[in-house]
Amino acid sequence: MIAQSPDHGGSGGRSALPAGRPDRLRGQQGSLERLPDGLSGQRDFPGGPDFLVTVPTRGDGRDPLRRDRGDWQPGTRRPLPSLVTDLRPGAFGPYDHLAHIGRAAETATVGGALVPFDPGGEESLVVAAGLLRHSRHLRVVAGFHPGIATPVYAAKFSASLQRFTGNRLGWQLEVDLDPAVARSQGDFLQGADRYARAEEFLTVAKGVWHEESYTYEGRFYQVLAGGFQSPNSGLPFPRVHLTGTSPEALALSARHADVHLFTADEDVAAGVAELEGRAAQEGRRVAYGLRFPVLARDDDDEAWEEARRLWVLAGGEADGLPDPDPRTGLWRGFGRITDSIPLGRAGSYATASPGLVGSYETVAAGIRAYLDQGVTTFVLEARPAIEETYRLGERLLPLFGKEIEHAH
Repeated sequence: MIAQSPDHGGSGGRSALPAGRPDRLRGQQGSLERLPDGLSGQRDFPGGPDFLVTVPTRGDGRDPLRRDRGDWQPGTRRPLPSLVTDLRPGAFGPYDHLAHIGRAAETATVGGALVPFDPGGEESLVVAAGLLRHSRHLRVVAGFHPGIATPVYAAKFSASLQRFTGNRLGWQLEVDLDPAVARSQGDFLQGADRYARAEEFLTVAKGVWHEESYTYEGRFYQVLAGGFQSPNSGLPFPRVHLTGTSPEALALSARHADVHLFTADEDVAAGVAELEGRAAQEGRRVAYGLRFPVLARDDDDEAWEEARRLWVLAGGEADGLPDPDPRTGLWRGFGRITDSIPLGRAGSYATASPGLVGSYETVAAGIRAYLDQGVTTFVLEARPAIEETYRLGERLLPLFGKEIEHAH
């Protein structure tokens, strides 16, 4: 039996599902809308929810101002008492905390991990390869942009990873970067040309992957008699994740995405409806996903106390903690408590998507509301990653046992 979300409205605590929120979002055991039958596609999609955690590539820590894990801010590490010998220096390298996140996800039976593209962080493909190497079942999605290499090299790199890891690699192609970030990466394409290049990138990558003698001539890439031979041929192509709600983004996903990821500040229902129609015209099916932050604890009061603690640590006023949206229950305060480092050379700060705060049952109810809209993939963000991954895997995911059992 899946636990119902208790109503803490009269407890004096702050509820992540305020009274103004539609009743169908409060502890409802939502049912999944399956994608229409009869559409041809390259993949079969599971009907139950699929969960991934987000791997931070620019350090991590126990509060918003500390990123000492991974040696990103070693000066913020709290010293041990003088009577204790610190054996950590030299024994615990920059990659080890990332490996612990992957180990936590696999131990807590989380399905996968997303290593996002971060221009100022560790290289996502390298981190993904390390996580795959040190796990047996974890699926890892690596974020990167098409300007990093030719599509042939990206495909060849990925074919080796698929062979070595039992076909557990996925791609998230970052197409429409902030212009300043793109230029800092040596990429000066703008506007619609970015999507035209991404279209060619995926076309060529899939072409050399699936054909032994492949030729292509386009605006951005040319291949003459390319293609992979055994043993690099015949492998499943990495599961492609794409994002965006512009017409160009949805058109690209309709032709190439296996999963289209939305964020909670986008109109998910409208995006799903439009992309479903576009994909049907292409004779394909696309799975829908959502990437958003969560803060879950045993009850709503405890979760909001933790949110307030992090808010104050990040420089906010204790009485200035913003309320969740009364309509959706989404909280917009994650931008302060999770994104305290500048992204890109311009020094602009990332703005986190709104997310869910509350008990495990409350957060599960919010996720089920998206299941009702056809979303099946959930990429969760929580800090500190190691501890929160265990929490989510051991306390939140079991609440979806009925949906997973029904899907199989």
